[in-house]
Amino acid sequence: MVSVDFVITQLITGVSIGSQLFLVAVGLSLIFGVMDVLNFAHGVLYMIGAYVVVLFSTGGELLGFTFPQLGIWAGLVLAMLVVGLIGAGMEWGFIRRVYDREPLDQLLLTFAFVLIFTDIIRELFGAATSIGPPAQLAGKLLLPAGYTISTYRAFVIMMSVLTMAALLATLRYTNVGRKVRATASDRDMAQLLGVNVPLLYTAVFFVGAALAGLGGALSAPILSIKPVLGDQVIIQSFIVVVLGGLGSFGGAFIGAYIIGIMSAMGPVIGVTGAGELMPFLAMILILLVKPEGMFGSVEA
Repeated sequence: MVSVDFVITQLITGVSIGSQLFLVAVGLSLIFGVMDVLNFAHGVLYMIGAYVVVLFSTGGELLGFTFPQLGIWAGLVLAMLVVGLIGAGMEWGFIRRVYDREPLDQLLLTFAFVLIFTDIIRELFGAATSIGPPAQLAGKLLLPAGYTISTYRAFVIMMSVLTMAALLATLRYTNVGRKVRATASDRDMAQLLGVNVPLLYTAVFFVGAALAGLGGALSAPILSIKPVLGDQVIIQSFIVVVLGGLGSFGGAFIGAYIIGIMSAMGPVIGVTGAGELMPFLAMILILLVKPEGMFGSVEA
């Protein structure tokens, strides 16, 4: 018999997992929603973000150069910046050349970056590493009815909510957001109206990659950081965006939390591997019943 306390504890864990997934999936959804590019390299960008925050928060050495020990907060900012610039370079140098080709060509190109970056990271950093949360967030928060949650996990949940709010506000109330929505709706018309579409695409890829870097950096104190980290998260991220609807931020937010809770509820069911299996079953069900996702729309 599973106790109520155990179920609630797993539910809290699931919300924490969902917040981490959202920070990755929202960048993937942004890039696809605006550019119609399925960026398979998004997971490896997440992994690079985790390594960048480790490098700058611990003051590690790389290629004979000793990096300054700036702390995790500066590491978070630098992870977003470094990964964003890598993403922008990928778009500017390679991906923009395959926009008008088959989606499979885009997928194969981004998958090539997965192989390249994974091997580079493995060569530079070797085996798994880890860091702890910042001292300010090392404790626990008391929830109603005596339940607790790690202060750092609560911080990550808060960051996911703030990220969602910032993205929606930017897209809805700023001139840049209006240009992004116009370009996503009709690229050719936006270009005729004076929007610099190539520059906008590079900027969108920068933001999407930076969000992946932020997700990886925030996950660094929670997960074991290793070169295959990106492979693990990209599959879950694709499930999230399929469940919520490709290109839908609200769908990515709700889908991430649904998948996080499903994954955490595996031990509650008592079936070995149920936590890993349930998200895939949810994806299959949504593809059969509503292929465009919960918050997506069928293309005309």
